[in-house]
Amino acid sequence: MRLDKFLKVSRLIKRRTVANEACDAGRVLVNDKPAKASVQVKTGDTIEIQFGSRNVKVEVLDVKETVKKEEVENLYRYI
Repeated sequence: MRLDKFLKVSRLIKRRTVANEACDAGRVLVNDKPAKASVQVKTGDTIEIQFGSRNVKVEVLDVKETVKKEEVENLYRYI
């Protein structure tokens, strides 16, 4: 699954266009490397997002196309 879509589906970033802009600005790292929005995300990858002065680092546990709000916690875990 594309990185920008995963960020939206997992609700780490609210909109896909915002996720796309964050990737283009170099604020999203996948496995400690700057990533474009088109990078394929798979189970086991680590994603780090820089929100201003705060960093969020998560490990991908599962990749699904659609997820209910209650099941989002099963897609990733905070590191």
